[in-house]
Amino acid sequence: MGILWSILIGGVAGWLAGQIMKGQGYGLGINIILGIVGGLVGGWVFSLFGLATTNILGQLICATVGAVLLIVLARALRK
Repeated sequence: MGILWSILIGGVAGWLAGQIMKGQGYGLGINIILGIVGGLVGGWVFSLFGLATTNILGQLICATVGAVLLIVLARALRK
């Protein structure tokens, strides 16, 4: 069940990051991957600040922040 939640939260987080960053869409598959990897990045960034996610909403926020950071990094490297 954990992997299913990760995919679901990752998909939503990737979609939210795409909406926040406004630009060309990446598609559902890339949004899911972006959200899952964003969850890892967001978890790392949150841990640097001493924050921990303990529920689904916290995990969604963490993954969205991480996905937004990944989009910013990808756009910076593309230029």
